[in-house]
Amino acid sequence: MRTPAQNAELALLLEVAGTPKPGNVDRHRDLEELRFEHFLAGTVGARGGLELAENGSAIGPAFERAIEGMAAQGGGNTQFGALLLLVPLVRAARDECSQPIVEAVCEETTVADAAGFYRAFDHVDVFVSEPPTDMEPLDVRRGSDAISALEDRGLTLFDIMGHSVPGDDVAREWLTGFERSFTAAERLADADGPLTNRAANVFLTLLADRHDTLVANRHSEAVAQEVTERAGELVERDALETDRDAVEAFADELVERGVNPGTTADITAAGLFIALEHEAITV
Repeated sequence: MRTPAQNAELALLLEVAGTPKPGNVDRHRDLEELRFEHFLAGTVGARGGLELAENGSAIGPAFERAIEGMAAQGGGNTQFGALLLLVPLVRAARDECSQPIVEAVCEETTVADAAGFYRAFDHVDVFVSEPPTDMEPLDVRRGSDAISALEDRGLTLFDIMGHSVPGDDVAREWLTGFERSFTAAERLADADGPLTNRAANVFLTLLADRHDTLVANRHSEAVAQEVTERAGELVERDALETDRDAVEAFADELVERGVNPGTTADITAAGLFIALEHEAITV
């Protein structure tokens, strides 16, 4: 029987192995400077932080350790957002991998947890939008240099996630009891076939449900909406079963355009973990 940390590691591996995932690295597609093997190495590197969460560590130190290990490969940021979801889920799984428990884990985070989150940005470059003027002292891109401002305001990690919504759907999961992650787990359980195929299918349905905030922030709301509408068209006609070439072409096009729905991939990874913990899917 796998431990929660092992299930989290497996979820990251299954997510990146799923194909086709339009715009994202998968086992058939690399980005210009970010390759499939970087994700494999990032997953292995994150293990120490996931094990800390499993053993009852506070969220902040566990997350920072996971990111430090993840970043010890040549590609840069591979799974920052996914780990921001998985660390509290793994911590919750000590008791029960349920929405009420993970909500409590998130709401009970402290200022020290927020400081650990900020220190994680010292280890890897992460794309983040410009903050509002009143939040400039708390710009996460400042990393540990922003901790004094954080402490002056007494903000917990849950508070920081609240300040990131709307605009960041990983943070939104923290505020909604991981709503979309649990939905993804249900869809994975209901699907058929190899788990990597199921992961790609669920990724596409999530992308069709709601625009990807990473795409919106890197490109524009219009581009994010276009991607969601096109994903919706493919889902509506069950293209992964009836016209897989159309999905493959969409995936290649987004890679060529540099349009990367990374937030949707993060939520897919969280869904895979929940489904594995609930034994709704098996490997």
